[in-house]
Amino acid sequence: MKAAIITEKDKALAQKCIECKVCTSARTKQKGLAFWFVKTVEGSLCPNCKAYERVYGRKAHEPLPKMKQKGAAKGSRPAGKNKKK
Repeated sequence: MKAAIITEKDKALAQKCIECKVCTSARTKQKGLAFWFVKTVEGSLCPNCKAYERVYGRKAHEPLPKMKQKGAAKGSRPAGKNKKK
């Protein structure tokens, strides 16, 4: 398989997909009309959605990856929640 070359044009089109209200709604809510539309129709027709997939490696309707919190130990509780009653 050939490695995909990401051009500046791809990055500009992907940025438009990030700013698109329909695509943003589909990514954040993961349900509703916008999600259905981007998942079934727009992803195959819209050049911005296609560029988003090339640049970020995921479909335009897929949720953004969760960011890990820095400094929080795994399984730790927020301050003040460690006391048993």
